[in-house]
Amino acid sequence: MQGNQRPPRRGGDYGEDSIRVLKGLEPVRQRPGMYTRTESPLHIVQEVIDNASDEMLAGSGTRIDVTLGKDGAVTVEDDGRGIPVGLHPEEKEPVVEIVFTRLHAGGKFDKRAGGAYSFSGGLHGVGVSVTNALASRLEVTVWRDGKMHTIAFSDGNVVQPLKSASAKGSNKSSGTRVKVWPNEKYFDSPQIPVDELERLLRSKAVLLPGTEITLTIEKTAASAGAIQRWRYEGGLREYLLGSLADDPLLPPFESSGFAAADDPTFAEGEGANWVIVWTEDGAVTRESYVNLIPTSAGGTHEAGLREGLFGAVRAFIDAHQLLPKGVRLLPEDVFARASFVLSAKVLDPQFQGQVKERLLSRDAVRLVSFFVRPQLEFWLNHNPNDGRRLAELVVSQAQARARAGQKIEKKKGSAVAVLPGKLTDCESTELARNELFLVEGDSAGGSAKMGRDKEFQAILPLRGKVLNTWEVERDRLFGNAEVHDMAVAIGIDPHGPNDDISLDGLRYGKVCVLADADVDGSHIQVLLLTLFFRHFPQLVHRGHIYVARPPLYRVDVPALGKRPTRRLYCLDEAELDTTLEKLIDEKVKEGSWTIARFKGLGEMSAEQLWETTMNPDTRRLMRVGLGDVANAETAATMTMLMGRAESQARRAWLEEHGNEIEADV
Repeated sequence: MQGNQRPPRRGGDYGEDSIRVLKGLEPVRQRPGMYTRTESPLHIVQEVIDNASDEMLAGSGTRIDVTLGKDGAVTVEDDGRGIPVGLHPEEKEPVVEIVFTRLHAGGKFDKRAGGAYSFSGGLHGVGVSVTNALASRLEVTVWRDGKMHTIAFSDGNVVQPLKSASAKGSNKSSGTRVKVWPNEKYFDSPQIPVDELERLLRSKAVLLPGTEITLTIEKTAASAGAIQRWRYEGGLREYLLGSLADDPLLPPFESSGFAAADDPTFAEGEGANWVIVWTEDGAVTRESYVNLIPTSAGGTHEAGLREGLFGAVRAFIDAHQLLPKGVRLLPEDVFARASFVLSAKVLDPQFQGQVKERLLSRDAVRLVSFFVRPQLEFWLNHNPNDGRRLAELVVSQAQARARAGQKIEKKKGSAVAVLPGKLTDCESTELARNELFLVEGDSAGGSAKMGRDKEFQAILPLRGKVLNTWEVERDRLFGNAEVHDMAVAIGIDPHGPNDDISLDGLRYGKVCVLADADVDGSHIQVLLLTLFFRHFPQLVHRGHIYVARPPLYRVDVPALGKRPTRRLYCLDEAELDTTLEKLIDEKVKEGSWTIARFKGLGEMSAEQLWETTMNPDTRRLMRVGLGDVANAETAATMTMLMGRAESQARRAWLEEHGNEIEADV
C-alpha cells in the first residue's frame, strides 16, 4: 500500500438469511431508547397517564388515580369512556388488544369532525404499546356498556385473552384501569422518581380544572406510604403564582384564545390558555404543554408566545413614545424576565421524538401569536400604569444587553477587515445571536436575502462548486476567491487542529451551510465541511458550524373535517413517504394532495425559505461535531474520502459502508 490508502474491510457472510424482519413489538424491545427514556420507567407510565388525561380533555371524566404498588407495579385508573373492546372492523381482533400490541394503532389518528379525540398528545400511535412492550406484565380492566372486561399481557404478548362479565356490584359504570409492572432490564433504574411523577400529576390537575388527581404510595418496609390529592379551581394563575420565588412586578396577564368554526386559518378549537407575569429578580418559571403533554424543551408554541408578547409590548411602547433614542428592542428583552404557564391545543401536533419534549409544528407559532398579541395590547392599553412599568423593565433589559454587546465589539475593533462586497451583513453585533448563511448560488442567495431577519442573519452567496481544500496548503488557500471571502466574513484565519488560536475576531455565533436538498447540494456541503474540518477545526470543535436542512418536497393537503388546508414540507423521500402514510391514516383521500419537488433553493419564495430553513423557531439545523483530528486513522479516512488519488479506495469504501451513514438531527 502507498500513502494512506487502506484496503476495504470485509464483513461476514451476507445472504438472504442475514435479513431479519422485526414483528409486532420487537422493534421496541430491540432498541427501547428510540421510543422512550430509559433512565427510569417514568415515561412509559406517563403514556398511560396521558391517555387518561386525554379522556378528561375530551370532557369524558373527572378523576385519575395513580398508585405506586409495593410490588413495583404502577396502576392508573380513570372514569372516562373506557377503551373499546369490540372487534376491529378490519383487523377482526379486540380493539383493546390492538391498542396494546400494535405500533401505530390508536383512536387519535381520527381527526374527522366528531372523532374520538379532537385534541390529543400526538399522532405517533406508539404510546401504550411501548409501555406494554417494556413491561414484564400488564393488566387492563375496562368498564363499558354495563360490563367489566379484562385482558392481560406478558412481555407484550397476550397471556389472558379478553374476558367480559357483568359489572353489577361494581361501583364504576365506565373507565379504564391499567396496571403495569415495568421490566427492569430495559431501564437504568427500576425506581420511578416520585418528585417528577408528582410534578407531572400536579400539572395535569392544573391544566384540567375540576379534575381530581390522586397519587397513592403503598406502604413498604422502607416507606410509610402516603396519599396526595390535587384539584385546582384557580387554574394556571394559582399554579404559577404559587411557584414564584419573588413578587411579580405587575398583575398576572391571564387569558385564552381559540379558533371558531369559521376560522379560515386554524382548525376549530385550536388555540391556547396562558398566564404570564414579569419579575425584576430571581429565577423565572416557565412551563408549556401541548394537549396536556409537558414540553420541557419548549418549541414552536413558546416561540409564538414570545412573538406575540414582543409585538404587543413593542406596539405599546411605540404608541406612548417610551423608547429612548438609540435603544433597539429585541424579543428577548421582553421575554427575559417573563414567567409563564402556556397550554396550547393543536389538532395535529408534531413533536421532536417519541418522548414529545419539544413541539415542531410550524403553524403553532402563528397560532399562539395570533391570539396572544391583540389581547396583551388590549390589556396594556387598559392598564397603562402597568404597561409603563413593564416598558421600563423591557427598556432596561435592552440597555443592559447593548452595554454587553459594546464590550464585545471593543475587543474586535482592532481586527476589522474589509468585508466581501457580496456579503449582505446583519445589523446586530451580538456574537452569540448572529448567523452567517453560506448559500449555494446567487439565485438562492437572493431569496435568502429577502427572507432573512436582517437584524441577526447575514448572507454570503457562493458561486459554483467550492474548491476541495483537503490537499491545499494553508498559505495557498486565499488564492481561491470563495475561500478568501468566507474567511474574511467569518473573521477567523485558517489554522491547524493543534493551533492555540483566539476566536475574538469571530463575527457570527453560527456559520450555516445552506445548499440544495439534492445530490449536488450534498456535494457542496461535503466540500465546505472539508474546508472547515481541515483548515478551521476550532470553529467545528467549539460548535459554530451548522448544516441547514431545507425541504426537498412540499405537500399541499386539502381541508378535511376540522382541519383546514395545509402545506407540509418534507426533507427527503423517506419523510415524504412517512407523511403520505400519515395522511392516509388521517382519512385524507389518497391522491387529493399535490406534491411539488423543489429543484433548488432558488425555486423557493423568500417566505418559504424563511419558514422552512431560516426561521429559528421552525427550521432544522444540524450542528457539526468534530472527532480527534490528530488521530491517524481519522486523517487516513478523510484522505481516502477526499484525496484526489483515492478514487478506487473511495469507491470500495462507499460500496461497503455507504448504507451505514446516518444524520443526527
